[in-house]
Amino acid sequence: MPRTLQIRDVDDEVYAGLVRHAADAGITVPELLRRHATRLAARPTTNEWLDRTRRRTSGTSRAEVIEALDELRGAWPDAGR
Repeated sequence: MPRTLQIRDVDDEVYAGLVRHAADAGITVPELLRRHATRLAARPTTNEWLDRTRRRTSGTSRAEVIEALDELRGAWPDAGR
């Protein structure tokens, strides 16, 4: 069963921005928010994403990653100067 959401205390500038985005897309503000809410709900939370990425293994060692980063960054300036 569809639910109804109500958002209170939206600043005028925020609402005007939503109106602009909706008009640019040729849709209403409620439809714009419905589409964004649908995409947001389909995404994993930050904690879910972190849990998934922590379980992944890589064939690359920590030393190889550090070596590649050092190569990309270039030589470090001498700290003693």
